Amino acid sequence: MKKQFLILFFCSIAGFSFGQLKESKDIDSLFFEWNNPNTPGCALGIIKDGELIYAKGYGLANMEYDIPNAPSSVFRIGSTSKQFTAACIILLAEQGKLNLNDNLKGFFPDFPDYAEEITLRHLLNHTSGIRDYLQLAYLKGLGDDDYYTDDNVMEWLVNQSDLNFKPGEEYLYSNSGYWLLGQIVKKVSGMNMADFAMKEIFEPLEMSSTHFHNDHTRIVKNRATGYAIIENGNFKISMTTLGMIGDGGIFTTINDIKKWDDAFYSSNVLSKTFWEEMTKQGVLNNGDIIAYASGLMIGEYNGLKTIRHGGAFVGYRADILRFPEEQLTIVLFANRSDANPTLKANQVADVLLKGRFSETSKPENDKSVNTIPAEEFQINQLTGNYEIQPGIILNLTIKNDSLNVFQTWNKRSFNVVKTCGNTFQIPGENDLSFTFSHLIEGHTQTLSILYGGRETKAERKKEVDVSGIELNNYSGSFYSQELNVNYNFKFEDGILKAKIENKQTVLDCTIIDMDEFATGFGLIRFQRTGGIISGFELDAGRVKNLKFEKK
Repeated sequence: MKKQFLILFFCSIAGFSFGQLKESKDIDSLFFEWNNPNTPGCALGIIKDGELIYAKGYGLANMEYDIPNAPSSVFRIGSTSKQFTAACIILLAEQGKLNLNDNLKGFFPDFPDYAEEITLRHLLNHTSGIRDYLQLAYLKGLGDDDYYTDDNVMEWLVNQSDLNFKPGEEYLYSNSGYWLLGQIVKKVSGMNMADFAMKEIFEPLEMSSTHFHNDHTRIVKNRATGYAIIENGNFKISMTTLGMIGDGGIFTTINDIKKWDDAFYSSNVLSKTFWEEMTKQGVLNNGDIIAYASGLMIGEYNGLKTIRHGGAFVGYRADILRFPEEQLTIVLFANRSDANPTLKANQVADVLLKGRFSETSKPENDKSVNTIPAEEFQINQLTGNYEIQPGIILNLTIKNDSLNVFQTWNKRSFNVVKTCGNTFQIPGENDLSFTFSHLIEGHTQTLSILYGGRETKAERKKEVDVSGIELNNYSGSFYSQELNVNYNFKFEDGILKAKIENKQTVLDCTIIDMDEFATGFGLIRFQRTGGIISGFELDAGRVKNLKFEKK
């Protein structure tokens, strides 16, 4: 979790900027650690009242040839691409070629019968319940460096016997839904979505440097290489050979996104009705309105309405933050995997809009969890296990008289120090904090984790006496028909260990309850028949209740 930044006292600024922006120095200071000629960085664009008032590159687009980032650098923008997939679907609806209430099975009859209840609106709003194909790939033992095709993804999804939940019951982000929307565009229009988007969106809007990247061998002029940080502040290239589009896949520039932003306010290509549909928020079966619309999230920041979406894939990170009532848009594309563009975009907004913010609101990166409480807790009252989500546990202990955070899923630990009240931080990591609350029977019950302006709450996991459990009983091989993969468990050196068959990585299993283990895969819930282990179910983030049977 720790990030290492090489801070140098010189800079190399690429691209262009506009001297009339009086806040330029304050904005540049936000990117100081990237603004040197030895590391990758980002490109920033600020659009106000239809004008690109600030555009600048920080750091390198290519470390091998010392090419700096610039507003014309082409970045992969990850899930920020989803708005363009949604745009293709809504254009087809406007053309009368499909209806947003059409069901999934009507397009793909090979899906199980549950697909009859899944509509295109469910896919657009992430309320379909379809399991995430990237998570399924990981659970099959595949990583970013492995290669698979659209045909493989379709086979995996059709093979899922169940959903995460009944369509419309919940919101759970799923890349599968947007990949399927891309396949539907192809089926309905008769052309690959990359070609459809080029014909219907990018060429009419003169977005000449933008495309859906469905061929990893394609040459891209001015491409910024993606990088991942490794030991000692060094970097390695982080790219992909995958050609999936829909959930991601857009390559674009700051200059081109300005044209897309212009079309939001006035366009002969995209109608007012089109944008109303794009920004229509999803509604759950119980009537609750969710923040997610069609490839866009509708919310507010400091009392001002926002329309935004971020993205992250391999060595790229992105965020487009629009304040529609202010006619202000902040665009940030980074080519380093440790970047947090959402935080950076918020910080740029703090500089530009501080006079417009509601006095009663708090910035996203200044949550009330960081205020001084009436009671400060003792360090021993904070220790214990806190569950971020099923199977994802943080273990808090005291080491060398300081609070230590241990991540059970990857066996990493780090010390944290008190900064204010009941809030702790890793030294030097100002954008990550841990705040404890709700003292009951001598121990805090809630851990609030604030990272990049986003808060995640973890509840204390009830302690269970597991001393009498015989871990060897869980050994054996288990098969998932839905994944077509075997998981092998072995009791070794006093620890239950798990691995995917024919894969080298071995993961320790941490027991958290009777028949429940936290692993790098997720939460494993073993099941018994006649008191004997017969299988398990796996919850892994965007995949729930995946079934395995003991062989």
